[in-house]
Amino acid sequence: MDKILVIGAAGQIGSELILSLRKIYGNDQVVGSDKRSDLPAEIIHSGPFETLDVLNKEAMSSVCKKHDINIIVNLAAILSAVGEQHPKLAWDVNMNGLMNVLDLALEMKMKQVFVPSSIAAFGPGTPLDMAPQDTILRPTTMYGVTKVAGELLGDYYVKRFGLDVRGVRFPGIISHATLPGGGTTDYAVAIYYDAIKHKKYTCFVNEKTKLPMMYMPDCIKAVTDLMQADFSKLKHHNGFNVASMSFTPVEITESIKKRIPEFSIDYKPDFRQAIADSWPDDLDDTAAREEWGWNPTYNLELMTEDMLKNLKIKFEKGLF
Repeated sequence: MDKILVIGAAGQIGSELILSLRKIYGNDQVVGSDKRSDLPAEIIHSGPFETLDVLNKEAMSSVCKKHDINIIVNLAAILSAVGEQHPKLAWDVNMNGLMNVLDLALEMKMKQVFVPSSIAAFGPGTPLDMAPQDTILRPTTMYGVTKVAGELLGDYYVKRFGLDVRGVRFPGIISHATLPGGGTTDYAVAIYYDAIKHKKYTCFVNEKTKLPMMYMPDCIKAVTDLMQADFSKLKHHNGFNVASMSFTPVEITESIKKRIPEFSIDYKPDFRQAIADSWPDDLDDTAAREEWGWNPTYNLELMTEDMLKNLKIKFEKGLF
């Protein structure tokens, strides 16, 4: 039976993915880990948890041996906006941490490693209207550089050592459960919070900025579907484009105003505008659909309805 270690379980994706994986594989079969120990009680008490730094390979090895781990999901990363403020830290965590995971998986003859990439892997040379699966990857951020290198490194371990390494290129991820951690697409989460709390929002990208986005349930679905896909049917392995929806701040504002008519937005673009301008506005995910059956569930209207409903409940409980 598979035993999974989720590294970065305190993050935006990890905090929800681990609960989903425990429902699929069983609570005791999925070990959560993070540098932080102040995780929600639901994560701590629903299954095993270890305080762990991805840069400490010896400690990670000890945890894997203790729990008989044969699959690692590595979500530990410094994201785009924070990475521009601390580029050396981004390289250290995103690359040296990944090397630790891959080498450990190889040494322990593990079954699989899942490590996500991002639309940050794209850059000015990528077609902006519909980024192909196989295209020019010349990012302008340290985060993007590490994501491209991570994709190539994963593919290298597949071809050179036969290690099953797989992952997707995530668009911006939107969730009502956990705040994001310093990405350029974070406005699409913050806008919902401010719509409930203040009825207005100041956006750090301009009104014409169109970016690919995904609601968290589809994000979790993409991870679990790819993890369970037949390896022999995968022509690609790392960096699968996965698309769901694309919109501008104007379009998400209009969606919110249908439910909160008094909501308003203004714009004060900052350094994240240049990052957003280097990314495509949509993704061609034909490879993911053909190779492992990817098919998203949510569009903008369905997501807005669910986000506002859940955030209203949290706000009334004084949770933000």
